[in-house]
Amino acid sequence: MDNDSFGEGAGPVRPPRDAITPGQSTPTPRRTVQLVSGDFLLTINPVDGSEIEPCPPGGPVLADGQGEERTGRPTRRSAAQRAELLRAAQPPVPPGPAAPRPPLLERDEELARLVRLLGSGRSVRLTGPAGSGRTSLLDAVAAKCGAFAPDGVVRLNGHRRTPAELLQDLFTVVYDSPGLRPDRNALAGFVRDIGAVVVLDDLEFGGASLDELLDAAPECAFLVAATPDVAAPGAGSHLEEVFLSGLGRAAALELLRKAVDRPLTEEESNWAGDLWFESEGLPLRFVQAAALLRQCDELRADPEAFEEFAPFAAAGGKDVPLPSLGEGAAPASLLASRLSESARQTLRFAVALGGEVPHQAHLPALIGDTHADAALGELMNCGLLSPAGPRYRLAAGVLAQLREKGYDEDAVGHAHTAAQHYAWWAGHPSVTPERAVAEADAVLAALGALVPGRDAGHPSTAVLLARSAAPAFAAGRQWAAWERALRMGSEAARIAGEVAEEAYFHHELGVLALCTGNVDRARAELEASIGMRGALADKSGTVAGRRALALVADRESGPVPVAPAATGEAGTGSPARGVTGSALTKRLPRIGSQDRGAAAVAGHQQETPADGSDRPAGRRAAILMGARRNLVATGAGALLAVVLGTVVTLGMTSDQEEPPGSDVRNGQPVNEDDVDDDWTAEDPTADVSDVSDDPSDDKDDAKPTGSSTSATTPASTGRPPAPGETPSPSSSRPESPSDTRPPSSPKPPSSPKPPTASKPPSTSPSEPTTPPPSPSTSETSTAPAGSASASEPGEATMTSGGAASASPSII
Repeated sequence: MDNDSFGEGAGPVRPPRDAITPGQSTPTPRRTVQLVSGDFLLTINPVDGSEIEPCPPGGPVLADGQGEERTGRPTRRSAAQRAELLRAAQPPVPPGPAAPRPPLLERDEELARLVRLLGSGRSVRLTGPAGSGRTSLLDAVAAKCGAFAPDGVVRLNGHRRTPAELLQDLFTVVYDSPGLRPDRNALAGFVRDIGAVVVLDDLEFGGASLDELLDAAPECAFLVAATPDVAAPGAGSHLEEVFLSGLGRAAALELLRKAVDRPLTEEESNWAGDLWFESEGLPLRFVQAAALLRQCDELRADPEAFEEFAPFAAAGGKDVPLPSLGEGAAPASLLASRLSESARQTLRFAVALGGEVPHQAHLPALIGDTHADAALGELMNCGLLSPAGPRYRLAAGVLAQLREKGYDEDAVGHAHTAAQHYAWWAGHPSVTPERAVAEADAVLAALGALVPGRDAGHPSTAVLLARSAAPAFAAGRQWAAWERALRMGSEAARIAGEVAEEAYFHHELGVLALCTGNVDRARAELEASIGMRGALADKSGTVAGRRALALVADRESGPVPVAPAATGEAGTGSPARGVTGSALTKRLPRIGSQDRGAAAVAGHQQETPADGSDRPAGRRAAILMGARRNLVATGAGALLAVVLGTVVTLGMTSDQEEPPGSDVRNGQPVNEDDVDDDWTAEDPTADVSDVSDDPSDDKDDAKPTGSSTSATTPASTGRPPAPGETPSPSSSRPESPSDTRPPSSPKPPSSPKPPTASKPPSTSPSEPTTPPPSPSTSETSTAPAGSASASEPGEATMTSGGAASASPSII
């Protein structure tokens, strides 16, 4: 491949129709792209690797890599926008004169039935063998169903696509959502509201997967086309079946005559009749047979062409005989032998890529001929290609026929050449993610041919290609292609011994798994990446991996649920920073409803704003767990106040209540550093429905457990008890700033006990004996002002009712 093929030669050459060949421009720095996936903000960095973080409150402002910012929810596309998108999704028109379009013969009955079923909202499965003209029939149906649904007609291609990917494609066609790839739950909500006629060609799955696809979009009418070897839909899918067979003999001969554009001779008619019997009337066979007849006509009319293709001529002169019946049934090699060298080279690349035909703009660089893009038109006129979404593939049966004739010789070498070209092209900053996604099948095919690494240098080329293409696939929101590229790149890096690149692929796989909700896979991939980068002393990569691994840990533990407020309104909130549901459950043992209420009081604080309003605010209480300090925040409304007033008593009568001062809240000194109104949470283990208002129940049920009911600080030392030390029952509590009076002896009840009161609890060496509280104290709905004692941070004070009250943090 010389430089003249790239447009750098001295002589004037026609530039390619799409400037994507090397040497056209100076590369510019790579750009990052930001996407929102679920509640994650993903920054795709082609150089250093992707970064993932939680979305900021209020939604992110995304940078699209071109100096612009965008926000907002997805919006439905207009009819004009959908039409433009549908036109852009069609395969490119080959250069040169337009080929005649084969007519649609003997399909009027099937066409009318399909349109009638779709118009009534029914979904249909069109089943026919490869080459039966399913795509042409779908085109005709789509042209007649544009006004049936509010979202119009959506054309999708099911080649190598899963139900989840097809739902993403459906969402992308109907909604304009730059920078957003909804997760599974959000996607289900969007797709459920789409009302469209979905025309899906080349479907490759059935059974439960097809049922899942249909159920996900109940307002859509689906027309899916598949071959008979694809699994049938489930019995309860209510999917109409329409079978498509071959053409009749008369229709097949008519198709051949129109494609040749001249009357058929008697010999050609007999030959066509035999071909009809052998091919069961498949229209594709007669399109290719018409190409054979046109080539014969060209050979008879052009003496130079006759000399070039002399082996195919008769021994007696220019009378070119008709192909044999076997050549008519498998005409790919004969048709290819009479095409240009560029067309035959294109076929070799397609065979090396498993049937995927490179975009016509890539052919000049791959073949080394600036006019090689015209080869696509030659192949289309011969019926050797068929459309597949925005691209072309080898038609049904052509790949196997070409392999039998040796077109797969040096297939790995052709794949290596394609991989080198795609590695440069996919990483070029002028290539948009949408263009890279459109070429994803060919890129992945080139990767698959090189990953085994049989030849020297091929694994390194595969690593380079995966490294360039994977970020483009991610930015294009095609995560199935992103994952395939990462996995093949990881395997190639392992074979080539490129540890740094292998660590990159593991990191990206971990980020992808985190976005899709597979936390186990994310942890395994990220830990592998961190280990490799640690061995390479890659500090920045290790830090990025640990940040992602921290998100995995948060997802594994799950968020702390938030209870509704006491007013009865359903509330939602965020979990407390650093505290997981499992950790909170361990700190609050499930012994009894009163114990859970007491533990909630020990771990949470209700706080009244300084302005005197009734709005509850959150307060962070520092809880020391081992060597880590977790921040537990509460949204304690009136409900928590009832629990607090029920289970927390300090043996003080109502006549001892004093209003808090300006620097005291609920009898506790205010520390502004402890206040954080942004994070509120309720105790997930507290069951307030079991809490009784009877003060006697508080005595019987409330028992100290764990750290939430730790003993009071001895007055003689003023320090918290050492681990394992049991406080004395007679130890007194220290004075608080709001209560300077000495502790008074407990008073007997001022009124008789209620009839439901149970007998006093028995004393034990580990529990101080306290008399029952007075009714005036136990029936209050809120804690007495100035009743909380000041103790060490994280310490709870035993109350006269046997429950634990929260102690303020004293700094």
